[in-house]
Amino acid sequence: MNAQAQPVRAKTLLAFAIIYFVWGSTFLAIRIGVQAVPPFLFAAMRFLAAGFALYGWVRIKGERNPNSRQWMSILLLAALIFVGDYGLLFWAEQRVPSGVAAVMLATIPAFMALSEIALLRTQRLTVRLAIALLTGTCGVAVLVSHSLNLGGAPIDRAGAVALIFGAISWSVASALTRKLPLPASKSMSSGAQMLAGGLLLTLAAAARGELRGFHPSAIPLEAWLALLYLIVAGSIIGFTAYLWLLHHQSPTKVGTYAYVNPVVAVLLGYFAGGEPLGTRTIVGSLCVLASVVMITTTRASKPAPAQVEVPE
Repeated sequence: MNAQAQPVRAKTLLAFAIIYFVWGSTFLAIRIGVQAVPPFLFAAMRFLAAGFALYGWVRIKGERNPNSRQWMSILLLAALIFVGDYGLLFWAEQRVPSGVAAVMLATIPAFMALSEIALLRTQRLTVRLAIALLTGTCGVAVLVSHSLNLGGAPIDRAGAVALIFGAISWSVASALTRKLPLPASKSMSSGAQMLAGGLLLTLAAAARGELRGFHPSAIPLEAWLALLYLIVAGSIIGFTAYLWLLHHQSPTKVGTYAYVNPVVAVLLGYFAGGEPLGTRTIVGSLCVLASVVMITTTRASKPAPAQVEVPE
């Protein structure tokens, strides 16, 4: 038993290390890339390549293509996740430090909780959840407030608003995922969404005029390396590790990446990216992370009996 358990334990530790540290480091890689390449175009390059690779791999394995109804769902989710969330994240990282961007996106569980209350009705507002949401709101306020004298400049408001909208877009997509018709294979669903997202990001980049005057030969080596890292490590390897963990560990344990990634991103941004780490960033980040821990460790609270819908 021990001999058989050791390889599985080693794979588990490696998979957690990947979703903790690799995903946490992608925020700095994004910042490096968008300093040289327009943001929506850089995001399109990442997800087109990763989408083609994953979609092609599952097709080679014999997975069936999505049907027309599933493709409509995939396009909607791709617009929310890849344009609404990632597109805004890449844009915001031109204006906001990568570590703070990761902290702002750590509010996703808060908006997911609100989505479950308002859209799915699988959750209700409890005192603990209300405190968690208030704590997260205070953390965001600390990061953007001009009135608090905590040292260091508040983060760019336009960037902060973009990140909040990105977090909302992701949470709405997560709620809709449970209701929309999608392929049974998670790999096919994710590959198709990445591919569709890359195409939509390309259209968004064209609409913003990012393709005019752009020449790949002008991209510096560090931006190409950042893109390669995002495609291979961040998307393909990270996604594979995440899917493997979902089949071998509880969702609660896997979900701990939500409050490890921001810590990794903040520390990496400070030590490797030269980003400031003052009292404002520390206090705001701690409030947001405390909110995330409270939300992700709260047991789902069923709505009142009168609100329960009878399944069809």
